[in-house]
Amino acid sequence: MLKPLHLLTLKAVVRSGSFAVAARDLGYTSSAISQQISALEKETGLVLFEREAHGIHPTAAAHRLVDLSTRALAAMDDLHYQVQELASGATGRLRLGSFPTAGVRLVPPALSALSETHPRAQIQLEEGEPEELIAALGSGDLDLALVYEYGLSPRQWPDGLTCHHLLREDLVLLRARGSGLSAQLAQLSKARWITSREGTAGARSLTRLCAAAGFDAAVAFRSNNYDVVRELASAGLGVAVVPALGHVPSDAIEATRLTQRSAHRQVMALHRSENSNPLLATVFDALRRAVPTGEPYLHPAEGA
Repeated sequence: MLKPLHLLTLKAVVRSGSFAVAARDLGYTSSAISQQISALEKETGLVLFEREAHGIHPTAAAHRLVDLSTRALAAMDDLHYQVQELASGATGRLRLGSFPTAGVRLVPPALSALSETHPRAQIQLEEGEPEELIAALGSGDLDLALVYEYGLSPRQWPDGLTCHHLLREDLVLLRARGSGLSAQLAQLSKARWITSREGTAGARSLTRLCAAAGFDAAVAFRSNNYDVVRELASAGLGVAVVPALGHVPSDAIEATRLTQRSAHRQVMALHRSENSNPLLATVFDALRRAVPTGEPYLHPAEGA
């Protein structure tokens, strides 16, 4: 198979008419240039130069071979450029997984910023709960996943995953404005509660918060959709505790930050430790920059 290096050398020698000049232009010795041309002649079976006492003359075959190789060398040059772009993260593909509230609050501004700085990068988005996203990371179906951990429902991540903290969210008590219900958890033992599906980390966190306050929460409604939770609370159908990303200020709702120890949720990004995708650092940086600042219940991780 013809070597692109030998064809480039041939082009340089034909253009300059001299092994010595081509060697200077390409950064080789004259001997190396001569060896490359000899190797190309052997590979092709063509006589490419007439060697005389005072110089060399390219043959018609040499000129024709230069013409024939022009398109192939241009394609190789483009391939080299594309590989450099891929290695730098300017192009390529990354598969991102996110839990729903981060998918609403963090992912859109991050991807919008990426579309400006890396317009040729392809980001694919999948939504799921942490357990689903971690399984997809392990199987190689995702490169990066946004997950969470409640302070009152800690968890361990599987070996082989690297964790980057993005922010800490306060847990916020929601109740209908004008309901007269207390902002103190201990005073809400008789209230109806709205929380996420049974067995979820959010539901476990509420159970433990209320137990620490001395009562069992009487759960009337369950939904993993915080839009539904907020609407139920604003309609006076119960009270709820949601993480800050799930809270949207509303005239119909009173919101109070819980001050109990561990009344928070951590948001982090996970990826396989051996994943070498050049876009990993780029996408994580965009997510870090998308973390809202100046909001009372959100606390970006150090450096975010």
